[in-house]
Amino acid sequence: MNLIILDTEDFTGTDQAVLTGRRAEHLNNVQKTLPGDTVRVGRLNGLMGSAVVTDCTPCVVKLSNITLSEAPPQALPLTLVLSLPRPKMLRRIFQTASTMGVKEIILINSARVEKSFWQTPFLQPDAIRHQLLLGLEQAKDTQLPRVELVKRFKPFVEDELITRAKGCQNFVAHPYHARPCPTNIDTSQHCYLTIGPEGGYVPFEVEKLMEIGFQPISLGARILRVETALPVLLAKLF
Repeated sequence: MNLIILDTEDFTGTDQAVLTGRRAEHLNNVQKTLPGDTVRVGRLNGLMGSAVVTDCTPCVVKLSNITLSEAPPQALPLTLVLSLPRPKMLRRIFQTASTMGVKEIILINSARVEKSFWQTPFLQPDAIRHQLLLGLEQAKDTQLPRVELVKRFKPFVEDELITRAKGCQNFVAHPYHARPCPTNIDTSQHCYLTIGPEGGYVPFEVEKLMEIGFQPISLGARILRVETALPVLLAKLF
């Protein structure tokens, strides 16, 4: 946890806050803070800065002299359109995307996504938020990504994505018959990146994406898991 993220309900005054639960345990047991220590803090969806620890108990940490003046890191100019992965991967993917600066994630259905995946408790709002916050804490960022759930592939692509992605740089990660992934793309232009499920998109889905201007790109002959492909693609593109 490289940044303690403060939400509105944590504040007890203009420059004072009280932490309980996971964050208090981390300060006590991992950072081993003592009264008088200074810690890095940031307000959720706001600025970053520092605070002074005024009191520590096993379950509660009190902060004062909270000063917030630093802007968070710049977000990636990217919308990630991701076929819903296996639940055991989903948490790690949320953390990775959040850590790397993705601020808009659209989870979609596709032919090779099992229907049962949509029933996972990891898609509950609180569960999603928790994983995204872990990513922000790692990266020293405060801007919470937005997550959208879309359960119908064809109507979304034909009716919505075609409009949203107009005028953007649009790529579909596809291991077959695709050009190598470009590097250091123009960050002044927004990018849409779509990644299929384990096993990839079926040909019909790739064709639909290509019809609306998505270019197939590949990471080479090796087939990577989604959780591995995502950070590699982001590192290459940006």
